[in-house]
Amino acid sequence: MISSKLPKVGTTIFTVMSQLAAEHGAVNLGQGFPDFDVPQALMHALEQAVRNGFNQYAPMAGIPALRQAIARKTERAYGYMPDADRDITVTSGATEAIFNAVHAVVRAGDEVIVLDPAYDSYEPAIELAGGVAVHVPLTAETFAPDWQRIRDAVTPRTRMLVINTPNNPSGAIFTHDDMLALASLINDTGIWLLSDEVYEHMVYDGARHESVLRHASLRERAFVVSSFGKTYHCTGWKLGYCIAPPSLSAEFRKVHQYNVFCSFAPAQHAFAHILDAQPEHHEQLGAFYQAKRDGFREQLLTTSLFPLPVPGGYFQLVDYSAVSQLDDVEFCRWLTIEKGVTAIPLSPFYAQPPAGQRLARLCFAKNQETLDAAIERLNAL
Repeated sequence: MISSKLPKVGTTIFTVMSQLAAEHGAVNLGQGFPDFDVPQALMHALEQAVRNGFNQYAPMAGIPALRQAIARKTERAYGYMPDADRDITVTSGATEAIFNAVHAVVRAGDEVIVLDPAYDSYEPAIELAGGVAVHVPLTAETFAPDWQRIRDAVTPRTRMLVINTPNNPSGAIFTHDDMLALASLINDTGIWLLSDEVYEHMVYDGARHESVLRHASLRERAFVVSSFGKTYHCTGWKLGYCIAPPSLSAEFRKVHQYNVFCSFAPAQHAFAHILDAQPEHHEQLGAFYQAKRDGFREQLLTTSLFPLPVPGGYFQLVDYSAVSQLDDVEFCRWLTIEKGVTAIPLSPFYAQPPAGQRLARLCFAKNQETLDAAIERLNAL
């Protein structure tokens, strides 16, 4: 019998629930992907890149035009111009970038602090690197970081701290004060930072995305991960990037070149064009999704589900305690099979879920027709 390197890992909850949705004809608000088209200009740019013959291997770090466009976009967004040649690496989605960053610096026996609820790819990457994930819960009511608990989790073996803002699944965001606390925690230490910022352009109500890239002392110790798939509604293209200082990027690229070597070439050319030609897309993305968030929240208030605040991202947490006292996994199965709407339970995002938590995650990155169909079924609860 094979001894598994990931004995705790099975099929992800996202795959399980999407399969269940398909089997029962449910409206799938579980898995986090849009059901509307990518921007027309981006589709045309991709088609043109294919027709222009950009169909072979791209340079390992990404085509120069795209890395230069990313550098300009970063300066416009965060007031910091990374070096396009030394600091930016294009990856096959943010998940690959997260894997590369962990494997670039984490050695056997190293500890990596993960803040729960956390996206499920972090811990497997840590374990495959021989590291140990040390889970620290975010504050249960607000999902804000508890800096004293995080500080208490640091040991001489702590090699990395992973943050995710806006957070998946909660939508919580780090504030400026959080960034100051983070800097105070890791400056003058041997701790590296992995900042998962794939929902960076989905921040609402006049708030500012506090990217690590805004803070000089933090970006000197950080891998900052972004996602074209999330920003441009094309998760299936699997294209993202990582910004890190030269010493970290050099180690990151060593993993990248023997992981995938390079990423989808035609899409790289398409994004190199669109970032400069239509910056208004990512600049207006927050307003686009805030309208969806607000409308979906108003609809949910007609149901027996209570929507929690959503500062960022495109997920809506709902408290279902007025409907059921089932645990969240069983509730989401019941909701899919009996009521025809698929949600994602929150407990798989935790090492130790809070006792009695009755929360589920719904994705509002959907056409209005999809959301309307879900609400019609949820009104029957």
